[in-house]
Amino acid sequence: MNLYQDLAFRGIIKQVTDPSLEQALAEGSQTLYAGFDPTADSLHVGSLLPLLTLRRFQLAGHKPIAVVGGATGMIGDPSFKAQERTLLDEDQIAHNLEGITRVIRSILAFEGPAAAVVVNNHDWFKEISYLRFLRDVGKHFTVNHMIAKESVRARLEDREHGISYTEFSYMLLQAYDFYRLYHDRGCTIQIGGSDQWGNITAGIELARRMEAAEGRPQPKLFGLTHPLVMKADGTKFGKTEQGTVWLDAAKTSPYRLYQFFVQTADADVMTFLKYFTFLSHEELAALEEALAREPEKRAAQQALAREVTRLVHGEQELARAERATQALFGSSIRELDERTLLDVMSEAPSTTKSRDALGTYTLVDALVESGLCASKGAARKDIAAGGIY
Repeated sequence: MNLYQDLAFRGIIKQVTDPSLEQALAEGSQTLYAGFDPTADSLHVGSLLPLLTLRRFQLAGHKPIAVVGGATGMIGDPSFKAQERTLLDEDQIAHNLEGITRVIRSILAFEGPAAAVVVNNHDWFKEISYLRFLRDVGKHFTVNHMIAKESVRARLEDREHGISYTEFSYMLLQAYDFYRLYHDRGCTIQIGGSDQWGNITAGIELARRMEAAEGRPQPKLFGLTHPLVMKADGTKFGKTEQGTVWLDAAKTSPYRLYQFFVQTADADVMTFLKYFTFLSHEELAALEEALAREPEKRAAQQALAREVTRLVHGEQELARAERATQALFGSSIRELDERTLLDVMSEAPSTTKSRDALGTYTLVDALVESGLCASKGAARKDIAAGGIY
């Protein structure tokens, strides 16, 4: 099974601009890219699918480019957003770029024949004036075509929020990215979520027109979109009661990342195993069989949590997360180091009391005050029965 067929098997292909992409991939190494705008100082689990898709291409011998949007991040992508994003200042964008670049470097390989590169699109936008951009790029777009894009049309129909000229211009900026990456680095493929379809096709068309305007042959370019990751119940993937699940250990610990995936619903786990792991088709089939036969053992969820935590944080942090899980649900918490113990306990219900008050507290008082026991009598019974120690 080739790369394209594997992507299709895993459900990663939503749309392709040209079905001959499969043949192009089989004929030799291609260069591809995905873009990541610095809307925060880390990427979240929703970014795993494009990141790991780049990695799949890389393992098959193709060269990935991760474009961090130092320029486009100053504008904000309006695609299927209900209202305009809050604009970030340059210092915040620079800070965010550092954070997302660290995450990207932890997933992709930056050495070897298919070494990845990270590029900042601010590097080429800072060289081009507004007038030159309108003259060289804007002339290749018609407003009629731009407002026909589904992602833009939805905002135009919203009378309350509408769409600003700033956001309306985003399509031109992303399209120019594809042209520059093709022209400068021979990049022929752009991948992204299905909400990026309009921007991707705009980039292909712009590159063809700009190359033709210079008297060069029209390039053979491709776009591939993956599905937006949603849970089977229709809710958004990557959100919990505690907030967003990040790929930076300083924002979401490896233990919490592990727990997020181990709690995956049965209805979602096989989809996520295909999306987020490199397990073979045979291994996936075995897990699917185990899920159907003994769902209570949660073998599929454990495999998902194990593989993702290893991919994002490495073997050492995976081992720490597994020790914490075993201690919390089976063995003794005395086996945990201080960092892991604090991480585990941070998710438990807690009550804060002053240090002075603690001196007068008995265990019975603490159990009642914390709500663990309804009364002092109940607390004494639980202690006597060995339920509290």
